[in-house]
Amino acid sequence: MLSTRLSAILVLLFLSCGLLIHAQAAPPQSLATGNTGVQLAGVSEARLNEMESAIRKGDFKNITSVVIARRGKLAYEKYFDEGGATALRNTRSATKTITGMLVGIAIERKLLSGVDARVVSFFPEKQPFTNPDARKSRITIEDFLTMSSLLECDDQNQFSRGNEERMYLIEDWIKFTLDLPVKGFPAWVTKPKDSPYGRSFAYCTAGVSTLGGVLQKATKSPVPDFAMKNLFAPLGIDKVEWQFSPMGVAQTGGGLGLTSRDLFKLGQLYANGGIWEGKRIVPEKWVQASVAPHAQVDDETNYGYLWWLKGFTANGSKYDAYLMQGTGGNKVAVFPKLDTVVVITTTNYQVRGAHQLSDKLLTDFILPAVTAR
Repeated sequence: MLSTRLSAILVLLFLSCGLLIHAQAAPPQSLATGNTGVQLAGVSEARLNEMESAIRKGDFKNITSVVIARRGKLAYEKYFDEGGATALRNTRSATKTITGMLVGIAIERKLLSGVDARVVSFFPEKQPFTNPDARKSRITIEDFLTMSSLLECDDQNQFSRGNEERMYLIEDWIKFTLDLPVKGFPAWVTKPKDSPYGRSFAYCTAGVSTLGGVLQKATKSPVPDFAMKNLFAPLGIDKVEWQFSPMGVAQTGGGLGLTSRDLFKLGQLYANGGIWEGKRIVPEKWVQASVAPHAQVDDETNYGYLWWLKGFTANGSKYDAYLMQGTGGNKVAVFPKLDTVVVITTTNYQVRGAHQLSDKLLTDFILPAVTAR
């Protein structure tokens, strides 16, 4: 009888240990592992199921991931390619915004005097410039942050001397930028003094690329090192992929590879006013200045310090957002009033109207899912 009871106890212990080992070995059901899908945290599953069906049918071409956060917590995460959660996403110019973050951090650390610092003063070795003009000496960091310097540089004009495709043919991207002529304003073009916010917007990757050289000189360290120490590591981002100019300067004009979750962290950092997990990373005043309008892009869009500012209408209501945006419709969108951050990554680089496709994803599915009662 005793031996029978002892055998039963041993069997129970064995089974309990087996269950414990199995529970410990099983991966936690959290957003830290795998392709997690709907987490049902403040979003409508039905609307997001409709979105997934539309993406898989090809209605939105090559969407590779969608991440949604509500109130600082990841609420939804889905991948539509083989890369999954660990893939480094090339969101092109969306990562220009990171350059603005680094400038703000450098100013806060007294490594840069402020947004009024003159760009030319950092590069005496690049002089004399082609197309000399005294006005070049007055170009500031803020001019490049707001895409409104007086240099003839416009990526949206294939004839512009400063078009980024011309820059990529040159070895020295910084000298390419500073050698550009000062642009003219014919009668049919609004002059800066007559424009909203006193600036004339023209999208110029070369200017933001040059800010990488400014940061390298001001911080006395390569931009990737400064970024890792002061921005990425505090956010728990340990894997990034930089592009570099032929001269070895980090490309701060875009193309930085990050995972979709790490892109979310950057958006959430600004949604939190520059704080991550209780730690101040970006100065609050810099966050506020960055997402305030400094130049007008068009009747519906303004521009901050490398942030796009616009509204989206869904179900008859308009929701203001500030965004990191890149070719192909790549976006990190922050909706302050909804306490929501959305990441959309794509490879629609050669697709006409790619940004409109991503915007439609926001207005037809994501915002209705977030605002569903």
